[in-house]
Amino acid sequence: MPRNSKQHLPILLALILMAAASRLLPHWPNFGPVGAMALFGAATFDRKWMAFLVPFAALYLSDLALNNIFYSQYYEGFYWGFSSWVYVGFLVTILLGFGLLRNKAFSWLRIGGATVAGTLVFFLLTNFGVWLGSAMYPQTGAGLIAAYTAGLPFLLNSAAGNIFFAGLLFGGARYLASRPTIAGVRERV
Repeated sequence: MPRNSKQHLPILLALILMAAASRLLPHWPNFGPVGAMALFGAATFDRKWMAFLVPFAALYLSDLALNNIFYSQYYEGFYWGFSSWVYVGFLVTILLGFGLLRNKAFSWLRIGGATVAGTLVFFLLTNFGVWLGSAMYPQTGAGLIAAYTAGLPFLLNSAAGNIFFAGLLFGGARYLASRPTIAGVRERV
């Protein structure tokens, strides 16, 4: 998927920041934009470091707001932390985006496949992390299966959210890129 020129950078940043801000609105558990933001950043930013920085910064800033405003009763004092398994899940999603979407022709089928793959990888990693790092599940094969089983409702919401927000981000960028630019030149996402 071709990347965007510098003139589209403010629009790309705005799309990702609006998606991150949507995490602060009431929504179903795990129905969020972060997986789609990771794929979108990997596919659209000219510089690879921005594909990591922008989604992770948006995720971290929205995490700070969520953990210190909406969920502050669960933490003592200001909470600066984050769940490393969640961030590793999004790191792998970004890497999937590089492999499946970057420098490729626009294809809704490819975007959908990358979105589903990213969702599944995120589910597998984060639920493995829950199993490994908590006393909630025994450290056995049966405990791991129980952790994955308990996460299934969240998987469905994650898939729905990632598909919805991927559609908004990629569709919005494609629409905006097809609009005439100031110079009258059309560009494609």
